[in-house]
Amino acid sequence: MPNSLNRPLQLFSVLLLVIAPALASASLSITRGSAIPAGTGMVAVSPANEPSWSDRKPNPARAGSIAGQVSHISGITGRKLPLTENTLIRAGDEVLSTSGSATIKLADGSELRLSPQSRLRFNRLDRHRYSKATDTRLRLKKGELHSRVSPQSGKNSHFEITTPSAVASVRGTVFAIQAGNDGSSIQVTEGSVDFGSPGETRRIPAGYGATLSTESRQGLSIRPLPPAPQIGAMPDVINSLPVQLSWQYQWPTRYRLDIFDQKTGNWVKSREISGTEHALTNLDNGRYEIQLAALNGQGIAGVPDTIALEVNVQARKPDLTAPADGASVNHDQPMFQWQLNGTNERARIEIAETKNFDKLVATSEWAATSQAEPARSLTPGQYYWRVATRAGGNSEAVSDTRKVVINGTLPPVRIISVNYLNNQVRIYWEKVDTATGYQLQLSEEPEFRNIIKEADVDDTTAALRLIPGRRYFVRVKALSDGPLASRWGPGRELYLD
Repeated sequence: MPNSLNRPLQLFSVLLLVIAPALASASLSITRGSAIPAGTGMVAVSPANEPSWSDRKPNPARAGSIAGQVSHISGITGRKLPLTENTLIRAGDEVLSTSGSATIKLADGSELRLSPQSRLRFNRLDRHRYSKATDTRLRLKKGELHSRVSPQSGKNSHFEITTPSAVASVRGTVFAIQAGNDGSSIQVTEGSVDFGSPGETRRIPAGYGATLSTESRQGLSIRPLPPAPQIGAMPDVINSLPVQLSWQYQWPTRYRLDIFDQKTGNWVKSREISGTEHALTNLDNGRYEIQLAALNGQGIAGVPDTIALEVNVQARKPDLTAPADGASVNHDQPMFQWQLNGTNERARIEIAETKNFDKLVATSEWAATSQAEPARSLTPGQYYWRVATRAGGNSEAVSDTRKVVINGTLPPVRIISVNYLNNQVRIYWEKVDTATGYQLQLSEEPEFRNIIKEADVDDTTAALRLIPGRRYFVRVKALSDGPLASRWGPGRELYLD
């Protein structure tokens, strides 16, 4: 081949050797999971200085507080177990809430709050081995998810939530997303979210919501959220409940009130209310975050107004009213009455056989009431009773102590065995648990009009010396130190040859 032709071929070969590694590198980065920007339809090739996602490592989430019935479904075994606090949640796992709710902490600091009747799958929970970049992919199959997503570290970080009809791509924001049979909705209160059908997302800024319906052809509908109501001034510390929460009138007539435990993130209450005030009651002592948001005509919550407050309610000593101290009653489940002196208190009666109440024999259920019966019947005898109160979940008080006597009768005693030996007869009778002793009578007639011998016995047996050839009759009754009446058991005939 002439030199004039050979030289271009040599130059082409050198150029090919230089370009080929770059092409191979570009091709390799594509196959290793480069990001695809929503709506472009093109593959974005990662620059050489960005981390390769072949260096992924698992980045499991962890369950926070749990309220009600929530289940954890393993992505490996499919086993369904109750979700408990601090449970690790790995890629492929699902969390299913029925009547309960759950908070979930992601390893990057993001926080999820799963509402009741929801199902969330964790498709990917990864972190780059040599950088701070994270890759989180969730799928909300149904229900509602509230998210506070930490700002993503690194250009390659990715946080995405999909539903059966939409996709939401997030970087450091606060929002709520819902998924149902009729479509998906989102409300953004901080930051922004790219939301819409896959490949056709639009940026939703703070203060706006979007709906993607599967039942119409309108596509993505974006609207301003209802403005935040302005909650009136509240004391920093609440010492008595109920307390009135009020706010300025806005054009909506319906609102959603959410109460969260600041320490655990637990969803304490969530309800729809109307008007411009609401009574807060039945809150345990602790710090709470109160969120109030207006609802639009479609029931979509707007931007919430948020306040923090502390509840510190103390139980107070109740006053006993009836029965009087030392009173005798004829009912085995008498009604006890008292007067509560605190607010938001629950109370129960406590009944014991000793003044120190080291062993309770009966109680009532905890309730916000000033009278109650014991949950079980009381056997006749003497008891001590008091009333315990609780407020705020961790504050307790007790009343003074009173004595009460339950009237009744001891059961009749039946003689079960008679043994004869020479001139002596030994008698055995059944035991009465509530008896402190027994009394025995001996007579020569069955009517016991003429008593020839009477004795108190501690045991359930006694020996008698009888005259041979005579007929005798014996009977026994139980004795008690209390106000219990005694009844004679049936007489038993004795005869010694």
